[in-house]
Amino acid sequence: QVQLVESGGGLVQAGGSLRLSCAASGDTVCISAMGWYRQAPGKERELVATITTDGDTTYADSVEGRFTISRDNAENTLYLQMHSLKPEDTAVYYCNAAFYLGCGLGDYWGKGTLVTVSS
Repeated sequence: QVQLVESGGGLVQAGGSLRLSCAASGDTVCISAMGWYRQAPGKERELVATITTDGDTTYADSVEGRFTISRDNAENTLYLQMHSLKPEDTAVYYCNAAFYLGCGLGDYWGKGTLVTVSS
């Protein structure tokens, strides 16, 4: 079992910054990669950024250059540093983990943290 708890969301004005955190607990040695997703009202959930245990990262085109994903493996914590926030970034942000196949773990999601960017 892996538990994921997101935090750090809130209300921020356009152009501002926020840092989201995701604390992982349980069978964290089974985590091969982690990512941030977001879901805006009335829209499908979309992938924002991913990071592997080796530190390789990917970003959605919409956040490239503004967001930075990072991971503290020793502390089992995932971060998303967000700069130059735009109203269209408003969404519930979720973290998720991918697991090594030998661990036999399924899909676990946190409950999300709401980011609201005002004009």
